[in-house]
Formats: sequence, structure tokens, C-alpha cells
Amino acid sequence: MTAASLNSLVTRLSPPPIPAVQAWGKSYGGAHGPLIDLSQAVPGYPTHPDMLRWLGEAASSLAYTNYGPIEGETPLREAYAEHVSGLYDARIGSGNIHITSGCNQAFICAAMAVAAAGDTVLMSDPFYFNHETTLAMLGIKTGFVPCTSANGFIPTIEAVEAALHQGVRALALVTPNNPTGAIYPPEQLKAIFDVCRRNGIWLILDETYRDFLPENYGAPHGLLREAHWQDNLIQLYSFSKSFCIPGHRLGALTAGETVVEEIAKIMDNLQICAPRAAQGAVARALPALAEWRAGNRHEIEARTIALREVMTDLEGWKLEAIGAYFAFVRHPFEGRTSTDVAEHLAKRAGILAIPGEYFGAGHTRFLRFAFANADVTTIRQLRGRMVDFGR
Repeated sequence: MTAASLNSLVTRLSPPPIPAVQAWGKSYGGAHGPLIDLSQAVPGYPTHPDMLRWLGEAASSLAYTNYGPIEGETPLREAYAEHVSGLYDARIGSGNIHITSGCNQAFICAAMAVAAAGDTVLMSDPFYFNHETTLAMLGIKTGFVPCTSANGFIPTIEAVEAALHQGVRALALVTPNNPTGAIYPPEQLKAIFDVCRRNGIWLILDETYRDFLPENYGAPHGLLREAHWQDNLIQLYSFSKSFCIPGHRLGALTAGETVVEEIAKIMDNLQICAPRAAQGAVARALPALAEWRAGNRHEIEARTIALREVMTDLEGWKLEAIGAYFAFVRHPFEGRTSTDVAEHLAKRAGILAIPGEYFGAGHTRFLRFAFANADVTTIRQLRGRMVDFGR
């Protein structure tokens, strides 16, 4: 009898990194106080009571118990199109919007819509690991645009152009970036978009963390105002962080109507429709909770300031990049891998962080801190623990 084999495109992948890192924390004895979890990017404060009420009302309504439109609930598509139009000073209609079950699913849909097995999608390096594994399991090749601390981990035009070759179908970027926190300036995004247009490839732009840009930053970019933007741009977004509902799995994709039509074919086979009750609640929350979301931006900014203070002159540790939810921190231990440092940091100091090499093999001197998870008081506890750990 011969055992059946599994798909090697899946079996060759490493296990999900977040649970592996969180398992290290179980060995922490509590000597320095409670465990500080900076591993997973989850909002470090609760959702608004009105959101909970709207979720409850929608979940208990018979209206949402059946299948819904594949592209998403009309009220949410319209509300989100209006929101995007206002944010970017652009003319976006509901036909440009597809609602998905989280932003990871939006990326899967975008990747499948533009690339087939054997094609290549470029990513920044360091990269968001779920994007890399998604492409790998689909049989899509991955190319990399190296980003360095010297450039603030922002991709240069030269690096993008050098990575292009026959077979490249798209460039996928995340801004504010995961894992580094780097914020890509509007003029740099425009220049990168122009490269994509000249070469006939797609720019897949994941803006999950755009609601946590600095106050008065303005529009994240002007790409949605470009003529014929829909021929080369697919924009991704998540409602999870802004509304503190990651467990309800709701994301969105903004693209040309032709792309939305093609993605509907993919979604019909992946999930049929995104969670309907959450869609109903978010459609109400988008306009109603704008002030509350702005307050959350202030809270994240306070945490950013606190972490900058913690990292100032911290005995060999160096804050290389920070923004929105993340900081990319260089550790001081020559000859030790980031995995080794992160594991011992968890077990000895009670600080959970993601090793830099999980975001690319060349980043073994870095750790990712998802600092938005912790309040200012907790962040300030990091300094003493990291000093003691270094000794």
C-alpha cells in the first residue's frame, strides 16, 4: 500500500511564525513582570461599544443568515467608496470595490487575478511573510526589491528597475510597511507606479496601516487620481486595525471594475462572500466612528513616541525604522541570529518579538516590534528589560 502524497508547494512551507514565537513566551517565568507581547499586529485597545452593538444586531438578524453578494454588501461598498474618494480626493465608485475576508484574502485574490503559476511577483525585501507564502503555495515565483536601512527601508527606483525581468507580472508593496514600519512618500510611490506602467505590470499596494499615518499627513498618495490608474493599480486595505475587529476578518480591494469582476470569480470559489454581519456593522461605523478612529491615531502616535524614547542610547540596540504599528530594531549581538535573540528575549526578559529573518534571510540582525499592541506604560518597561538582557 502506497501512502498518498501532499502538495509539496504547501508542505515545504514553514509553520505559521506567530504561534511559534508565542510558544517561546510560555517558558518565561515572570521575573520581570507580565509578558510583553510585541509579536502579532493586533490593536492594543478595545473596539468601540457602538461597534459591538452593531455587530450584535447584525449577527442576530435573519437578513444576514443567507449568502450575500460576492463583491460585498452594497451599503459597505458604497460607504467605503465614499471614504476612499474623500481620503484620496479621487472619484471612486462602488463598482471599484470588492470586500474580502481580511486583507490576506484580498492579497490572494489580487495575486491570482494577475499572475499564474510560473509567473513572478516582486516584493520588497524585507517582506511580509504571508505575502511570500501565499505566492509560494500558488506556484508563483517571487522576486525581491532589496530595501536597506540606509534608505530608510524604502525601495529605490533603481532597485525596482533592477528587479524587473521577463515574466514579472506585478510588484507588491506594503505601506506603512510590515515589518519595518517605513512610510513610503507619495512622490516615491508615484515614481514606482510610473515604472510599473512603463513596463506593463501591476502595482499591488497593501495599505492596511494607512489610518495610523502621522496626523495631518494628508492623502497617502495621489495614485487614484492618475488617469487610467485602474489599468495598473490594485489597492488593498483591512478594517481590522482601524475598527479593532481582526477576528471578524474583513478587508477591501480597490481596483478597476474589470479587475473586480475577475476577482468575483476567485471569491466565489474561496468563500462566496465575506462575513455579512461584519459588513453591515462596518458600513454603519465608517462614517459614525471617524472621530473615535482619529483618537486611536493619537494613541498610536503616543506609543510611537514612547518607543523612540525607550530606544534612545539603549546600549547597542538601534531603532532603524518605525511607523504605524511596527518598529524594525537592530540587536547588538554580533554572531547571533535574530531567531536566537528573539527566543531568549522571550524566555529571559518576557518580551515577544518576531525575528528579522522571518521577513527575509538577510535580516538576521533585526527584530520586529509590533508596538501598537502595548500601551505607553508597558512600552516604557521595555528599556529596563532590554538593558538587563544585554548584560
